[in-house]
Amino acid sequence: MAVCARLCGVGQSRRCRRRQRNNQQDQGSDSDMDEEEGERIVGQKQGDVCGGGPESGVATAGPSDAGEYGSSHHVNRAGSLNRTAAGPPHPRSLAELPPELLVEILSLLPGTALPNVALVCKKFRQILNTETIWRRRCIEEFGMKEDLRKIEAGGVSSQELYVKLLHPYRHILGLWQPDIGPYGGLLNVVVDGLFIIGWMYLPPHDPRVEDPMRRRPLFRIHMWETKKATVECMYGHKGPHKGDIQTVKKDEFSTKCNQTDHHRMPGGRQEEFRTWLEEEWGRTLEEIFHEHMQELILMKFIYTSQYDNCLTYRRIYLPPARPSDLLQPGLFKGTYGSHGLEIVMLSFHGTSARATKLTGDPNVPAGQLTLDIDLNRPVVLPDLENQRKIEELSRLVLGVHEEMQREVEQRANGSSATVSGTAEGACDGASGAGGMDIDRGACSDSCQPGPSSSTSLPDAQPFVLPLGVMARNEVYPRTCRKCFYGTGLIAGHGFTSPERTPGLFVLFDEDRFGFIWLELKSFSLYSRLTDHLAHAHAPNMERFEAMLHNMQSWTS
Repeated sequence: MAVCARLCGVGQSRRCRRRQRNNQQDQGSDSDMDEEEGERIVGQKQGDVCGGGPESGVATAGPSDAGEYGSSHHVNRAGSLNRTAAGPPHPRSLAELPPELLVEILSLLPGTALPNVALVCKKFRQILNTETIWRRRCIEEFGMKEDLRKIEAGGVSSQELYVKLLHPYRHILGLWQPDIGPYGGLLNVVVDGLFIIGWMYLPPHDPRVEDPMRRRPLFRIHMWETKKATVECMYGHKGPHKGDIQTVKKDEFSTKCNQTDHHRMPGGRQEEFRTWLEEEWGRTLEEIFHEHMQELILMKFIYTSQYDNCLTYRRIYLPPARPSDLLQPGLFKGTYGSHGLEIVMLSFHGTSARATKLTGDPNVPAGQLTLDIDLNRPVVLPDLENQRKIEELSRLVLGVHEEMQREVEQRANGSSATVSGTAEGACDGASGAGGMDIDRGACSDSCQPGPSSSTSLPDAQPFVLPLGVMARNEVYPRTCRKCFYGTGLIAGHGFTSPERTPGLFVLFDEDRFGFIWLELKSFSLYSRLTDHLAHAHAPNMERFEAMLHNMQSWTS
């Protein structure tokens, strides 16, 4: 009790309080000496704790959750260490904190900073062997949901998992597009327990656009059999075999198979083609009666077979979402006639919506802008009877198309007139043709309804495809929410003579939209991809825009 009274400054009696007042009177003369002696003692303590000397009192921390380090010290006025005192002093350096508190603090640091922390002193280096720190890093940085204690019981510590597998290969996690010529693809690299797996996502079999995506593993990296990371190729039908991964440059990597004989089948190319056709299309060649479609399928098999031993991947991102977007941006599966189902990325850019191909075909390859929708040009559909007439739909869409072309020409003429007027020094040129065009454009933008400020959609209205428009899906939504003018990209084989042709964008609901290609008299239905894709979101809109620009340059 006397010790508590001395520490708190409150005595048990008047005599104790009288002693306290006497001590306060002497405090002024002794303060300078106490400060010098305190600094000397703290310096000694820091040297003992972080210097790793024989008097440091730091216990070795093994791979357990918490350790017991040292004992409580007390500094008396004489400057000596009193190990029998009731309580520890206030810590004057990070190293003097209790070990359990240090574990909590260090576990908040990113894993990339921990090697530098280990260089500070022996105590920090020993505490960093605590598994709690590395478990937290695995969970927070890589989203691991597995019970890491069970993995540790199998012989692989969380520290080894982080240092030898997760951290070295962190740069390949996320979404990627394989370089397979015009066909492209979608790869998602994720952490799954002791494995990092590269999943290739494949659209459902044509024309079932609303079915879930299919996926198959292309490679994996693991620490299952040894305590070092092992890369294995998963392609083929003979199980995992040796592979390799190389980082070419930032946001790009390559995979290589070291045992391509595992990709071959006993029946030769014919058996490989039949197996590939069943996986890719869900049918046999005899069941595909369209001759042009057979040629496209055989062409794709021959082309993609050249890439079964080595592939290069480029990073892609999911589009950022904003409150003003017409609907949630993301990935969609769409029907493309004889080419089957393809994957597109829907994103919003001010008053326009754009769909970019992630998988493509010999006509319009992956990476190209397949749809460009003007959200400032809505189209009001007529009644059901007139919706069935292709002439009526063409009149509506082509009318908007011609109006847009006239405005573009007027803006171009207005700009040249303004430049000419400026060169001649005409002061009233701003009120001439150039100024009128600018005012008209501003009025047009303000009077036309743009994208909604919220994600709520208007009430549904009846919808039916015009007679003569071909659709891969006979079953399509019979109500829609909004329609807009847009253009679609068409081209000849080998991406020859590409051009943008007018069409109608039809928004059905939050997860489905369609596009009527007027010139082709064809209808494409798109359905949202609902799979969870980890490590895929763009850091900001600027990075996403740069990624879209690069995608188009890869296949242009």
